[in-house]
Amino acid sequence: MSTAQIVAQHLPYLRRYARALAGDQQSGDAYVSATLEALIADPSTLDAHASTRVGLYKLFTKIWNSVGLNAKASPTDKNLPVERRLAQITPLPRQAFLLVALEGLSEDDAAKVLDVDVPELRKLVEESGKELAAEIATDVLIIEDETFIALDLEGLVESLGHKVLGVARTHGEAVAIARTKRPGLILADIQLADGSSGLDAVNEMLRSFEVPVIFITAYPERFLTGERPEPAFLIAKPFQPSTVSAVLSQALFFERNARPRTRRASA
Repeated sequence: MSTAQIVAQHLPYLRRYARALAGDQQSGDAYVSATLEALIADPSTLDAHASTRVGLYKLFTKIWNSVGLNAKASPTDKNLPVERRLAQITPLPRQAFLLVALEGLSEDDAAKVLDVDVPELRKLVEESGKELAAEIATDVLIIEDETFIALDLEGLVESLGHKVLGVARTHGEAVAIARTKRPGLILADIQLADGSSGLDAVNEMLRSFEVPVIFITAYPERFLTGERPEPAFLIAKPFQPSTVSAVLSQALFFERNARPRTRRASA
């Protein structure tokens, strides 16, 4: 297969990334076209030490970052839909978030695209989560039977600016909390303390209302083989806080019912 054919396989994904980054398809495609023109003019611009996809995204990033306007976040407009408010996140965190959460690149590959190391990438992803949380407020239900993991998740959720409605250790506790306090997002383990299933608890709740769900589990095969809600997100234990931050931001970013954070009036 020729280089042109290999590159062509990745173009739909690059266009998706460019659209999310630029805010509209026409603007995004202009950068994709510039990337292809640079590649045709000099094939050596594609990083020979990286995969074709990573090399293509890296070249696109170099061109994107060469335009001074792209180094600034867009002015805040609280009336924009959630998808467009992504453009107001600081540029590098925005790129890190999209590469990991939207494009599904590994931390290593995303770091190569941005020419940073993995610890720096994780900082950027965490920053994107905080900035996005500043625009989107939600109430989170945590379903987790391991005390220390629950505390870690509670601290992470609150550090991103969200409110924890409660922590449930069993199916029954989770459903009871959801009946009285409607969550805007659920973080759920699958195997719970009393042998019950977080997956079953979530499916029961979703019969009454819609909510984005992130499963955090040491048993991902149970998620893949059981009756699972769609869309849902999966994180395997042990997890990196930056991964949870990125996926949480992703879940809210694509959740059209997420509400804008209420701003206090200036004194």
